[in-house]
Amino acid sequence: METVMEEEEYNWREVKLHSLIPIVPEPELERETGERRRGRDILIAIDHGPNSKHAFDWTVTHLCRLADTLHLVHAVSSFRNEIVYEATQALMEKLAVEAFEVAMVKTVARIVEGNAGKVICKEAERLKPSAVVMGTRGRGLIQSVLQGSVGEYCFHNCKVAPVIIVPGEEAGESSVI
Repeated sequence: METVMEEEEYNWREVKLHSLIPIVPEPELERETGERRRGRDILIAIDHGPNSKHAFDWTVTHLCRLADTLHLVHAVSSFRNEIVYEATQALMEKLAVEAFEVAMVKTVARIVEGNAGKVICKEAERLKPSAVVMGTRGRGLIQSVLQGSVGEYCFHNCKVAPVIIVPGEEAGESSVI
């Protein structure tokens, strides 16, 4: 079990992912280091819902390229709930293996404590990814405005990367291409 890292009331835990996924060595050539390194960083906000899995599948299928790195982020209200942490760790391991099998991309996972929208935006500021991808519950406009929406919050507050909100499977494949 790793220690909880704290910085400015921002708690997070790295997730150790499946050992069968090979570790990609650092670039050997000088031109592949620094700003010109191969691949992109793509942040995916995940939870245990089907729309989150659909957004992950869409990202791996339509957005990922060889040498990209997927950053899986899951927001939890508290680290004290070990059952949630272990379930999330198992989900992230499964997704990491799937991402490698489908698109041959490296995956890094992090569980962050706090409000989901704020956590996702903070992680985007830290990583400066090429894109932030998340699913949506498919609520209507009025319901989203009244109850609030993590996707809407991120859309308005993530300034470092484009936010891609993938509709649920019931919207059909034509809405996500």
